[in-house]
Amino acid sequence: MAATAPPPRYAYLGPAGTFTEAALRQVTGPDEARYLPQVDVVSALESVRAERADYAVVPIENSVEGGVTATLDTLATGLALVLLREVLVPITFVLAGRPGTRLADVRRVSTHPHAWAQCRRWINAHLPGAVHVPATSTAAAGALLADPAAGTAPADPGFDAALVAPLTAELYGLQVLAEHVADNERAVTRFVVVGRPGPVPAPTGSDKTSLVVHLPSNDAGALLEMLEQFAARGVNLSRIESRPIGDHIGRYSFSIDAEGHVAEARVAEALMGLHRVCPHVRFLGSYPRADGVATQVLPGMTDADFAGARDWVDELREGRAR
Repeated sequence: MAATAPPPRYAYLGPAGTFTEAALRQVTGPDEARYLPQVDVVSALESVRAERADYAVVPIENSVEGGVTATLDTLATGLALVLLREVLVPITFVLAGRPGTRLADVRRVSTHPHAWAQCRRWINAHLPGAVHVPATSTAAAGALLADPAAGTAPADPGFDAALVAPLTAELYGLQVLAEHVADNERAVTRFVVVGRPGPVPAPTGSDKTSLVVHLPSNDAGALLEMLEQFAARGVNLSRIESRPIGDHIGRYSFSIDAEGHVAEARVAEALMGLHRVCPHVRFLGSYPRADGVATQVLPGMTDADFAGARDWVDELREGRAR
């Protein structure tokens, strides 16, 4: 009798009740996989590199705050990892405290820095003077407010309330002091499933390709030369962010999401162009878009167009062109 394969292991930003866990549950249920909560994004990604986990689910971009720098920087260096899938999660916050807490009592609020940034105006309007106590995740702040009598939290965690997901407040038995506290109620966070390199999944017609690219020099026009590799092939960029390389001031890399798949000629040609003119290009994977929107391909940029152009050049070389 064949042995049953162990369930896949997913590292994620924990503890239980985070928005990252909500993203993970869109990927696979707890009955089909082992959930491995981690204290931060870096630990989740390093678990995959060290083969303590098969995959990691981490936030990479927020519609309000932009890229999640811990994720972008960890993917840019170290052993190669690739993005396999993306998941979108609407972000809704409540302000929660221990039972008996009043809104007027709140002077210190704990949450993840990205959550604080998304609720800053509400805090200034309703809790002027309240200070932020950073936490590794929204749920971590909620967990520290759990019942101290049960031995699950300190008597004084160092703050009075937490900005958390509604599910987190329910999970940890917290009292909701205010609902809908986000400055933008349409905020969405994009999460990615990250794994070790392997065969790239086939294109779906609705894909992204993610890259890390270093500029060839700090000369005028270096950024334009890099961007021209995409523009000349009709490849649209849905995201581009600069990040410091870290070796000295003024040296930057670019984290890029391009529309399309490496198996498509226009994207492959753009990557070849980058490889020719840039000192470092890291491929972070081609994977399906979460929104399912079909990639728009400009006239003259289809695979058939590129194949026809190559055939024409071959005919020129062989003296067969007319």
